[in-house]
Amino acid sequence: MILFIVILGTLMASVDTTIVLLAFPTIAGDLHAGLSTVLWTILIYLLLVSILTTQAGRISDLFGHGRLYNLGFVVFTVGSALCGFAPTANSLVAFRAVQAVGGAFMVATGTAILADTFPPAVRGRVFGFTAMGWNVGATLGIVLGGVLTTFVGWRYIFFINVPIGVIAVVLGYRFLGIGSRTKARLDLVGMLLLAAVLGLIVYGATDFASYGASTWNVSLMALGALLIVPFIGWERRAVSPTINLLLFRSRLLSRSLAASFLQSLGYLATVFLLIMYLQGIRALTPLDASLLLVPGYILSSGLAPIAGRWADRWGPARLATLGIGFMLVGVLLYAQMGLTTPLVEVALISLVTGIGGALFWPSNNKAVMHDVPPGYYGSVSGLLRTLSNMGTIGSYALVITVASLAIPRAVAFEVFVGGREVIGSVSTEFLTAIHAAFYVMAAVLVVAAVLSSTRQGPGAPAVATASLPLATDIRPATDRSEDPKSG
Repeated sequence: MILFIVILGTLMASVDTTIVLLAFPTIAGDLHAGLSTVLWTILIYLLLVSILTTQAGRISDLFGHGRLYNLGFVVFTVGSALCGFAPTANSLVAFRAVQAVGGAFMVATGTAILADTFPPAVRGRVFGFTAMGWNVGATLGIVLGGVLTTFVGWRYIFFINVPIGVIAVVLGYRFLGIGSRTKARLDLVGMLLLAAVLGLIVYGATDFASYGASTWNVSLMALGALLIVPFIGWERRAVSPTINLLLFRSRLLSRSLAASFLQSLGYLATVFLLIMYLQGIRALTPLDASLLLVPGYILSSGLAPIAGRWADRWGPARLATLGIGFMLVGVLLYAQMGLTTPLVEVALISLVTGIGGALFWPSNNKAVMHDVPPGYYGSVSGLLRTLSNMGTIGSYALVITVASLAIPRAVAFEVFVGGREVIGSVSTEFLTAIHAAFYVMAAVLVVAAVLSSTRQGPGAPAVATASLPLATDIRPATDRSEDPKSG
């Protein structure tokens, strides 16, 4: 039941990342808003989840993973209902921010709850099921987004979360309980510094994606990068740091986190580029374009639990690297698409990338959590999601920037959301820009593969958890441990 509840949360979060895409033009028309404003319904979600997940993970270490996960489900469900009733575009963006707070609580603690519940020997299989949930959710989001927007109304892409959320909240409070906790103080200074670092960098990148390079957004990103220095200095001295830097002595952990960020940066933009290509150049409807990507999601959903068992048996590092390799091949194949490429080839290439995703995500999650002491499951789980979301925002910035090199940024926005078709010579220029973007992402994936291949697997002589001087900071305090009979 615990695994089912976490999969349900993963599925809901995944649905919400894809279901909004197909409703963009409809929302913009119904609310009489510009496309750049409506674009923030996605960007505000990514922005806040990126900022909040690490802090939410640390808070869950102190107050209980299950408690914060359940609270996240409540907030997410309420935010979904508010989004459905939003009267204006600005209110929709504000209510998506409420959704993001709940989503951050869920994604920051889901992996920690599973690490609490299942021993390392079977975690690959468990993370394989959560990867399956993510792919099923992405597939449902693609299909439901088109169907609901076309036949029922865009507001129901948010209302559909409400009954699922109510069921999940009831099950969560019945089966998850409070969850494990640690006896430590909250590192408020560290949390504020980290929030400033992430907030400035992510907001600057989001503004860059929306409006192009400017003194304002470049300065924000530079200031965020500079604040990393005082953050590290504080965390080295803090008694109960938000992120214990000693954990990064583990090559397996540090390179697995880096691989997660680079994989997101170099791969997650492929879906958005493909939608640009299929809708803007090949003149497909949003629903038809997205349905061509469904085969890859379906294959990845079925293969992920099996790949998780392989990771338990053979070690996660090799499988994660192989997964990046499949993604790299798929991206390079996408870079060969022309103006008349048979559409069936797009669906076939999606099978290649689907295999890559099924191999990478459960294996990399298992590698990330392997060397982490129980008292830091929430912190590292949150950091993993933060880096992944930052990579996703970087993908948006990359896609829109490259597209705007060939055609005006406003036109690129409309192509992106299915509002305009590019024709004639502009179509050829836009295709050249898309090819360039795919090659840039392929280069990022090469770096990710190198990092992944050089990390040491769980059986290698990496820095052991017991060797880290953390015992005084991470004494687990669960409800059972307070019973003297429990030992």
